[in-house]
Amino acid sequence: MSTATETHQRTGEDRTAARAPGNTARLLRRWWPAAALLVLALAPFSALPLPGLLDGPLGSPGSLQLLATCLLFGALATGYDLLLGRTGLLSFGHALYFAAGSYATNTLLLEAGLPFAVSALLGVCCGIVLALVLGSVSLRVTGIGFSMVTLAFAQAGSILVSRNPGGLTGGEEGRAAPAELLPSGLVGIENTANLYWLALAYLVLTLAVVHRAVNSPTGRVWEGIKENERRVEVLGLKPYGFKLTAFVLAGALAALGGLVHLLLTGGSTPQTTTSDFTLSLLVMVVLGGSGTRWGPMAGGILYTWADHRLGDLAGSGAVAELPAVLRVPLSQPLFLLGVLFVAVVHLLPGGLARLPSRLAAARRGPAGPETPAKSKSRKENGRP
Repeated sequence: MSTATETHQRTGEDRTAARAPGNTARLLRRWWPAAALLVLALAPFSALPLPGLLDGPLGSPGSLQLLATCLLFGALATGYDLLLGRTGLLSFGHALYFAAGSYATNTLLLEAGLPFAVSALLGVCCGIVLALVLGSVSLRVTGIGFSMVTLAFAQAGSILVSRNPGGLTGGEEGRAAPAELLPSGLVGIENTANLYWLALAYLVLTLAVVHRAVNSPTGRVWEGIKENERRVEVLGLKPYGFKLTAFVLAGALAALGGLVHLLLTGGSTPQTTTSDFTLSLLVMVVLGGSGTRWGPMAGGILYTWADHRLGDLAGSGAVAELPAVLRVPLSQPLFLLGVLFVAVVHLLPGGLARLPSRLAAARRGPAGPETPAKSKSRKENGRP
């Protein structure tokens, strides 16, 4: 009896030990976002040098400014994926709502002299109303027609800003924000950490909103529209209202991002109104993995960081000393980004978000041929 009891105890211990790695893996998958958020939140207090990745220590103003920009565009790409990856809407005019949040807030500060909080609220509301109006028109058509209509609106907005009507937009030079009307804790190089935390908060808010929306009943309808819009209509639902909801929600997040960008850069720039800006968002989403939870964020962060670092490389003395056959292509940051994008798309179909599953599959190796013993064991465990 004692021997049987000891054997049973050892068997139980072996099973517990076998389950431990699985439990640890599940805990890591569940809590790694919280750990990553904690690390990001503490970055301004660190003096860790990251040569090759950043120009200075992690907590230096220059490094925090770059990281804040990366977080901003990671959030912006996540919001844009509500259209592309979740609803199947290819919009070329998303930059318009980003620019609306920035320009409207800045104009209200400069022309109306309103307090920052009121100007910011009204500026974001302007972006939301603009998304509602233009979205209600654009979504009257589908497919490539929708994409062309959004592109036309984006081009019209870009031309309007460049013409500088009434001196409100600053034309091609943009318009600086009045430092005396901005919150004192968000102005000056000594407050770069506060701006970094603001960008981090915007990223967290965007991720939370998108996650909640995607997992709601409306989010499931978005998925159905992406897969087969006609089938959604057969079920008695009207896709137009659901698509407009996604369009306005993405526009609202973009307008809020424009407000954050205004504070980060200290002004509104016409580059944020062009269709090229939206194309950059498209590249970010595809690079990271469209339709995934973390992919667009990763793509936005990587693209923004690479754009900055490759720009520094293109203007460096090392590239200037190379032969012309190498110096000319390497001195063009867009060429380098294009090569990087093509390489990632070719080598990692589905974007960076698919990389962990591909590595796991590579470690497991190819599945062996089916044998009677494997088939019997699978059926005994209730697996098909």
